[in-house]
Amino acid sequence: MFVIKKRWLAVMALCLAVLVAVPYLLTKEAAVGAASSDWGLGFGEAGTPPTGNATADYLAQYHAYYVDDTDEKVIYLTFDAGYENGNTAPILDALKKHNVSATFFLVGNYIKTAPELVKRMVAEGHTVANHTATHPDMSRLADKAAFAEELHALEQQYKALTGEDMVKFYRPPQGKFSEQNLAMAHELGYHTFFWSLAYVDWYVDRQPSREEALKKLTARIHPGAVVLLHSTSSTNAAILDELLTKWESMGYTVAPLQQLIV
Repeated sequence: MFVIKKRWLAVMALCLAVLVAVPYLLTKEAAVGAASSDWGLGFGEAGTPPTGNATADYLAQYHAYYVDDTDEKVIYLTFDAGYENGNTAPILDALKKHNVSATFFLVGNYIKTAPELVKRMVAEGHTVANHTATHPDMSRLADKAAFAEELHALEQQYKALTGEDMVKFYRPPQGKFSEQNLAMAHELGYHTFFWSLAYVDWYVDRQPSREEALKKLTARIHPGAVVLLHSTSSTNAAILDELLTKWESMGYTVAPLQQLIV
């Protein structure tokens, strides 16, 4: 009888341990879900939208996006610009030639050092949007005031230069984000934009070849794509006219990013 009781006590102790552990594990899982992440994509068949490491439905609750849910061959062209190295002017030339409106996510340094190009973007119908004042890892900013200052400081720079209010479109530097970030941006009235198509174009001393760039940017294009390119890329500057022509021949049209949130 004593042995049986010992066995029952062992079973009861195990059950109690499980009851204690399950809430802890669920809490830990929730904490991991709220932790900072790097935006990432998983690709399937050519011509189909990739999957993000956060779903479109999850992002939508924070007015955040990475792709348009559409079967129409419409795409959205965006550029990240942290500094100027001579490649933005030919990019603007190609956009003007094709009558394309793009969105430029600028850092504070760009507005300070290339004000005439910023004015040209605005004059030619492009959207200038917020890539933060100093390009930090925003996922590490848990304080809402510090998070807001990165966005507001850039807004003020832009208004001082152009006399206009900056559209409340935000792209997290390096694609680093957290659920808290998404919520704070939403509370500040911002729409957050990731991307569904990009390639390694940001190493200025290791630029992809024309052939490599065109292959990746045409093979992976898909309906509703939010395309991220960097305006510092000499390859992008050299191929953009040809790339836009190829996309057009495939039946794609480039729409302003504003259309994605309508």
